[in-house]
Amino acid sequence: MKEINITTSFTIFENLNELPSDIQDLMNQAVEIRKKAYAPYSKFKVGAALLLDNGKVILGSNQENAAYPSGLCAERTAIFYAGSSYPKAKILKMAITAASDTNQTTAPIPPCGSCRQSIAEYEIKQDTPIEIYFMGEIGEVYKSSSLKNLLPLMFDKKFL
Repeated sequence: MKEINITTSFTIFENLNELPSDIQDLMNQAVEIRKKAYAPYSKFKVGAALLLDNGKVILGSNQENAAYPSGLCAERTAIFYAGSSYPKAKILKMAITAASDTNQTTAPIPPCGSCRQSIAEYEIKQDTPIEIYFMGEIGEVYKSSSLKNLLPLMFDKKFL
């Protein structure tokens, strides 16, 4: 028998104001698009902003549906739009913010499992890491230098 240890590393910023100015701008765009989320069922709104290597910023918000599996998360909305509009562009940075209509979210909210897998697909495809910054409505902001910190044992095309 053999044991492996997997460690992850995050940088923690006390609040939005501690972020570098370019990331503050990206996160502020994520906050603004979060306000436009369509979340009548969960009352949980998420916004995502992606910075591409061509300088474009792509925004996405979660879009719910009464048939729950038919909705789409903010991260995947933005990633898929970037992939279809700018197929050769690399995603450099991603800012994610989440807020509830029923209680204040003060802890950083990471991407869900489906979003992690989708981010992994693009990180592997472009062969460069994607910096991911995530937060709740207020409070700390976590930075991951790569999706591999959030999903260390990634499933990808090499297994197919």
